[in-house]
Amino acid sequence: MKRGIGLRADPKEIIIHNLSYIIRSAEEKDAKNLSEVRLQIDSETEHLDREKGEAYIDEAGFKQLIKEDSEQIHNLFLVAEMNGNIAGLSRCEGNLLKRTAHKVEFGVCVLKDFWGYGIGKHLLKKSIEWADANHIKKITLNVIETNVRAIELYKKFGFEAEGILKKDKVLSGGNYYHTIVMGRFAE
Repeated sequence: MKRGIGLRADPKEIIIHNLSYIIRSAEEKDAKNLSEVRLQIDSETEHLDREKGEAYIDEAGFKQLIKEDSEQIHNLFLVAEMNGNIAGLSRCEGNLLKRTAHKVEFGVCVLKDFWGYGIGKHLLKKSIEWADANHIKKITLNVIETNVRAIELYKKFGFEAEGILKKDKVLSGGNYYHTIVMGRFAE
């Protein structure tokens, strides 16, 4: 199976509200910027699984991750780039076990300064196109119940709630929140 159908070609420029960016596959040259961006994103929102500095990935770690993802047919690592800088990223991670090789897990994050420009939506759209082109039948994701905008976006792209992990996250205020498990199955 060929990886990244539609993503290895020249990425098309997306312009929304006078902001221009492209969605493309991550490259090893992005590793330093990715490390910095991920750390910044972790401090800007409580919608993610980690706090700033937790599960830190340095430049070498991102280089290794990008290399591994480029070699695995069930993995995809995308970035949203504007003016040579990364504004957001997403990953689909699968495995080769026969019983679960039909699915991947999707994750996405965008710098807060660029929320509302469709970056997350376009990363999701490209990931779905890749999954469909590569015969991946199911995409799964986890989203905290307070991230209503993301939940609505996922529903627009055919994701359904499959379950709730009750009191799964504790945020900075000490309150517990549910995680919604969502999935999209391609017929």
